[in-house]
Amino acid sequence: MKLHIIETGLFKLDGGAMFGVVPKALWQRTNPADENNMCTWSMRCLLIEDGEQLILIDNGIGNKQDAKFFSHFYLHGDASLQTSLKKAGFSTDDVTDMFLTHLHFDHCGGGVVWKDAAQTQLEMQFKNAKYWSNNDHWNWATKPNPREKASFLKENILPMQESGHLHMVDKGQASPFSQFDIIYADGHTDKQMIPKIKYKDKTIVFAADLLPSVGHIPLPYVMGYDTRPLITMDEKAKFLHEAVDNNYIIFLEHDAENECCTVKHTERGVRLDKTFKLEEIL
Repeated sequence: MKLHIIETGLFKLDGGAMFGVVPKALWQRTNPADENNMCTWSMRCLLIEDGEQLILIDNGIGNKQDAKFFSHFYLHGDASLQTSLKKAGFSTDDVTDMFLTHLHFDHCGGGVVWKDAAQTQLEMQFKNAKYWSNNDHWNWATKPNPREKASFLKENILPMQESGHLHMVDKGQASPFSQFDIIYADGHTDKQMIPKIKYKDKTIVFAADLLPSVGHIPLPYVMGYDTRPLITMDEKAKFLHEAVDNNYIIFLEHDAENECCTVKHTERGVRLDKTFKLEEIL
């Protein structure tokens, strides 16, 4: 089995929204903001190559929306989904499974593209892939609450089902993948799926929005985007203690500076131990 980082670009989000009730004087130590209070975030995905299977975890923001939409997020950086796949030696047609941690636009937007220049028809980016979600989260996303409605875009989501590419793996079911188990988390959004990957003698956890960056390790540092922040704190506490006790490597999807980290117990609770690039442990 081989692992490949797939960088899909950088974007900006309001620092206050990303850290909730935590004062800027504290969170800006790890995530400095620009003059508009915006912080830079990664949309880092992971590709698992294992025999005939090529499993991509998340796929970034895509490019379907209009200029007004993208003006809010200041997309930048040289990386893209297609160029990163090419760098790894693959194309979108090679992907066999598209595993989606959840259906917010910055995690699933790259999975559906315009078929024609006139932008009248949509098609699947990964034509030969199964797209994986779960029934609870699918229902949550397709019948969104007012708080999350702007994050669940129908053009990113509905074509998966309409095309016949959508498959489900629900909580309580065995993972359909031999390469990883699935942790279900409800604080950020209902039934977010966190892959826990078995790689040689290591466990690598794709943290998605359970832990967006090293700046979010202290328990009160919870995103304003989370629908159930108290549940996030409980889920994060359980996960971080488990990560220390089992020497997990945490793969960070949104941290613009750090690809991976480990954590340790301290007198102040679980805190950052080391940061490093994924290639250092492969």
